[in-house]
Amino acid sequence: MDNQIAIAENSLLTYLKCPVCGAIYDASVINTVCTDDACRSTLFAQYNLRTGITKQMLEGRPATMWRYKEFLPVIDEKNIVTLGEGFTPIVPIENLKQFIGDNEVLWKDESGNPTGSFKARGISAAVSKAKELGITAIATPTAGNAGGALAAYAARAGIKAIVYMPKQTPQIFKDECRLYGADLVEIDGNISDCGKLVNEHALLNGWFQVSTLKEPYRLEGKKTMGYEIAEQFNWQLPDVIFYPTGGGTGLIGIWKAFEEMEQLGWIGSKRPRMVAVQSESCNGIVKAFNAGHTVSEFADGGFTIANGLRVPKPYADKVILKVLRESNGAATTISDKEMSAALKEIARNEGMLIAPEGAALWQAFKKLKAAQWVKPGEQVLLINTGSGYKYLENIDQD
Repeated sequence: MDNQIAIAENSLLTYLKCPVCGAIYDASVINTVCTDDACRSTLFAQYNLRTGITKQMLEGRPATMWRYKEFLPVIDEKNIVTLGEGFTPIVPIENLKQFIGDNEVLWKDESGNPTGSFKARGISAAVSKAKELGITAIATPTAGNAGGALAAYAARAGIKAIVYMPKQTPQIFKDECRLYGADLVEIDGNISDCGKLVNEHALLNGWFQVSTLKEPYRLEGKKTMGYEIAEQFNWQLPDVIFYPTGGGTGLIGIWKAFEEMEQLGWIGSKRPRMVAVQSESCNGIVKAFNAGHTVSEFADGGFTIANGLRVPKPYADKVILKVLRESNGAATTISDKEMSAALKEIARNEGMLIAPEGAALWQAFKKLKAAQWVKPGEQVLLINTGSGYKYLENIDQD
């Protein structure tokens, strides 16, 4: 099926806004972050949400993230670059109920997205908007999945992709980028080191960067998880959402979606408590949250089997921490040993081979339930962000 069929109405995008200083930017031209040197915040896309659009408009639309096209930033449908991303399933825990008690625990499984992860959502939106803005070369630092997604969507769009990736990343991620025709640069270091080089080289070569939350549109693709969660839960949100937090785009995006849907009248004011789950290797958000700080410190303890969680200092750390506090949420860390054990437990009992980042959520749920932070009877959603098949090089098979 052609996923661009039935995309007729225009986006309701109006402008870009800095959530920190309130500055307004023109969405019809290329923007990155707020230009105020004292701010430099991610810019948020703003939409006309007072148009009387109802939930019923979704009926019969393709089961992709573009079913929410009015609230995505691409003005002309001809610029949409899609491989069928989005509308991933909600899967209940069936065989590990001894750990659940009277809670209902479900997965939103993002592993079936193109290139095997939730990164397809953000990259689809960013590449589509880049195409609309006339951009011909896009560069990004990546821990793995975002690079593969960019390589694929750029190939689909006819745009040059340049990907910077740590050498410690499993080989499958590197092979994926090269097979899609991207230029791959391997770096001794972490994603922050990759980011510094991308910034230098992009300025020299005139490339557009789609680094996490350093441009406005990957966030818009990721927020569609929030729209889907609301629709799939019949417009009643779960009580708690656990999210693996590296760069934090998905967590921020889901929260943005909830705010938009309340303005649309699609949901009420009730919000889930959001839980950020990090690797012990990179736990700056957890430390900052638990200490009551508004920003995080750089934290890199080295290799983790969850490549996507090795983000020493998220660019939007202030926004992540704000969301956690607004939601009365929590933040916790999980070790590689715990992630590996959880991955195997889920695989052997539930038939799902999830990413280590997703497996961390299962351990985090068990910890917070034991601590009675997760309350009896609450409905809990765990968001598995990718496929475990891509991480087999990192996983001990015993």
